Formats: sequence, structure tokens, C-alpha cells
Amino acid sequence: MGITTAIAIYLIIWWVVLFTILPLGVTSHAEAGIDKGDGGDPGAPVDPKLKKKFLTTTWVSAIIFVIVYVVIRFGLIPMPNSAPNF
Repeated sequence: MGITTAIAIYLIIWWVVLFTILPLGVTSHAEAGIDKGDGGDPGAPVDPKLKKKFLTTTWVSAIIFVIVYVVIRFGLIPMPNSAPNF
């Protein structure tokens, strides 16, 4: 696996994990009983804690990436040598 492929795989894993972690622990304005006034979305989070979620996403993604790297590096799941001819 080349460095470009490794970076691409890590970024894909990072985005998937981010969208998995984003809704965890969020309280909306409607759930908190806060009136947003005119034009505000009652489903908007009160405190999204994005910095904490980005850090959590980064370390969870790193762990998943290491597992994927080990599986590919040691051939636990064989990878094809070339693309199929259609």
C-alpha cells in the first residue's frame, strides 16, 4: 500500500466515523426547552462539542486504520494484483 492510498483510506474512514459520532450526546433546543425565536431551527444542537468529536473521530479512525493496514499488509484478506478486464 502506497502512501497516497493509505492517506485516501484514512480520510474515508475518518469521514465515515465523523458522521457516526456527530449525533452522539447532542441535545436539541427543543429537548432543552429553549425557544429559538423566529427563524431558528428547534432541532439545532445546544452545544455540539465539535472539538471533542473531531478528536474522538481522529483516534477512533486511527485504530480502525491500523486494523485495516494490518489486514492488508499481512494478507489476511488477499488483494487482487490487477484490475479485472471487462
